[in-house]
Amino acid sequence: MKIVLTTLNAKYIHTSLALRCLKAYSGHEFDIDIAEYTIKDPAMNIVSDLFAKEPDVVGFSCYIWNIEETIAVIDMLRKIKPSLRIVLGGPEVSYDTAFWMERLPQVDFIVFGEGEETFHHLLTELRGERKFHLVFGLVYRKRKADGTEEIVVNPGRPKLDLATLPSPHRFAEDLPKLGSRVVYFETSRGCPFSCQFCLSSIEVGVRYYDLERTKADLLFLIESGAKLIKFVDRTFNIKRDYALEIFRFLIENHRGCVFQFEITADIMRPEVLDYLAEHAPPGIFRFEIGVQSTNDPTNEAVQRRQNFAKLTRTVTKVKESGKIDQHLDLIAGLPHEDYDTFRKTFNDVFALRPEELQLGFLKMLRGTGLRHDADKYGYIYMDRAPYEILGNDLLPFSDIVRIKRVEDVLEKYWNAHRMDHALLYLVERAFPSPFDFFQQFGDYWESRGWQKIGHQLEDLFARLWAFLTEYTRHEETNGRSIGWSPDAALGLMKLDYFLNHNYKPRKVWWDFTMDRPEWNGWMKRLAERPQDVSAAFAALGLGEKELHKHAVIERLPFDLDRYMQSGAVSAESETLLIVVYGGGFGGGGAGAAAKTFAMKLGREARTG
Repeated sequence: MKIVLTTLNAKYIHTSLALRCLKAYSGHEFDIDIAEYTIKDPAMNIVSDLFAKEPDVVGFSCYIWNIEETIAVIDMLRKIKPSLRIVLGGPEVSYDTAFWMERLPQVDFIVFGEGEETFHHLLTELRGERKFHLVFGLVYRKRKADGTEEIVVNPGRPKLDLATLPSPHRFAEDLPKLGSRVVYFETSRGCPFSCQFCLSSIEVGVRYYDLERTKADLLFLIESGAKLIKFVDRTFNIKRDYALEIFRFLIENHRGCVFQFEITADIMRPEVLDYLAEHAPPGIFRFEIGVQSTNDPTNEAVQRRQNFAKLTRTVTKVKESGKIDQHLDLIAGLPHEDYDTFRKTFNDVFALRPEELQLGFLKMLRGTGLRHDADKYGYIYMDRAPYEILGNDLLPFSDIVRIKRVEDVLEKYWNAHRMDHALLYLVERAFPSPFDFFQQFGDYWESRGWQKIGHQLEDLFARLWAFLTEYTRHEETNGRSIGWSPDAALGLMKLDYFLNHNYKPRKVWWDFTMDRPEWNGWMKRLAERPQDVSAAFAALGLGEKELHKHAVIERLPFDLDRYMQSGAVSAESETLLIVVYGGGFGGGGAGAAAKTFAMKLGREARTG
């Protein structure tokens, strides 16, 4: 038999750990190929490629993000190759298995739960006596004596002994692509928590792989060129000693590789945080922390134990160390959370200033307790994957649409880090709360129809400034004084725009008012008297010609240095902002990060 294991990943850079686990377990005995595609690939292209491999069995790994695209592929495969055996597995089809077999008559088998042993047993029966009733963890079709067909759901398979599983990380064909794709890695299976919106709550208990085997696999991947390894453990830090040992091992052997973990912040032990703060090199670790909600009745309803005070201490300590980026998750639409309480949740979490704040919407996943209790809370949701909610008793569809506008601009601006200085100023000074800023900006964005068109970097800046101009005019028209400085916001946006370039930008998005004689005068002065700026600027040793080639300047109507140091906006003096790009100056090569300098100017300052 020729077996092809396949899936449709969300993006090309992603890889499927599940397929590799199956091949590692059965590849020594069966002829197995792995074929990965993306949900953006045309179905015809996928089918043509699979057909060319001449398989006898094709196994699809199914998730909420790929099931509908996978079905299109299955439909075509069945028509062009009727003898093909089609097997589905993965979390999307591991629950409501009879439903899937009825919906998809093209499918021969479903493997549910952990698949390694079940899939191997299925292949053995396909090759041999075809006693499918003996394969625990399998759903199959049985032809009865009267010619009718029945769907048989076998008992589930006991949990695997992880120590018996071979490594999925040693395939020679994967090595050339390790540096350009994400490697997914698990050190454990299971979750200690019971969150009713999550599939992980269904499996009770946590099992671990052998620590030395885990270290050996990690070292092999690092030495083979992996650049990003994402740990898929549901709660990586549940076992303190195990987590600390892995952290220590990676710190000693990272070689520039980056590692991402899902952690539960309120159970992170102080000694682990202290160790990371002292020993972790900056940038090699990323933490993903699921907060979801800070509303106590909500957390109680979904059986989610969370101490937000302890979570805050952990996130704050990690942030203060400056070593680890943090990605915090929220879910809109959980029970007992209306628009106003979600606004509070958002502001509670944004106050922690995470590097990323992921705003998602509740998905009623098959097999979860919350889907079972949907009527209790009045949920309505999509019939097809991803089963996202359309409303409930407290959060109507109209509010969901509003929050989606928040999500849109949050992704484009805060999570993309395109204007950190300006956004922090705005959310702290110009609006009642961060949520209100993103909501009002999102509403304005949609009212202009910008969600229907693309954007360049300069468009994002120009659109934010258009919104701020309109917002200021509206406040003043309604007799409300503004307690912030539009000049400061504009100046910080200009700074952020310059910092978004690795090379000197060819154009700016604002009306540049400095005429050529003034520009030339400043360049001449900066070349002749660089010490007026700073010793660091003087150390670059830039001549006037080099400044014209590699630097940009702009006057800001406030004291930038004072703002950066104290947060105070002072218009008593102005600033000449100087940004120098690459060119080998100060040890930076061409395309190196821009270097910024600020020279304080009196109001009467002239170029001389």
